[in-house]
Amino acid sequence: MPEGRYERHVFVCLNERGPSHPRGCCAASGSADIHTKLKQLAKERGLSPRIRVNRAGCLDMCELGPSIVVYPENVWYGRVTLDDVEEIVESHLVNGSPVAHLRV
Repeated sequence: MPEGRYERHVFVCLNERGPSHPRGCCAASGSADIHTKLKQLAKERGLSPRIRVNRAGCLDMCELGPSIVVYPENVWYGRVTLDDVEEIVESHLVNGSPVAHLRV
């Protein structure tokens, strides 16, 4: 694999909006903690050299947040909780099988 290239990019929406915004925001639903846990588990599983976990601005899935997208597969996850992170890492990032019940 060429230097600086990854097999997958995982983007976690950390967009913030005011509390009165009708669409809400992923940050208010705990996406920062989800991002942190994803990075931690990716590192623990030795995935960091091959998989990059990034912060993202608005992914335009606000009503379904927290939102995550995994490229290049173009797999979108919605309503992700901290408890879902380990399943995403093990099933999708380690074993290549997207988590069906979290897909949007």
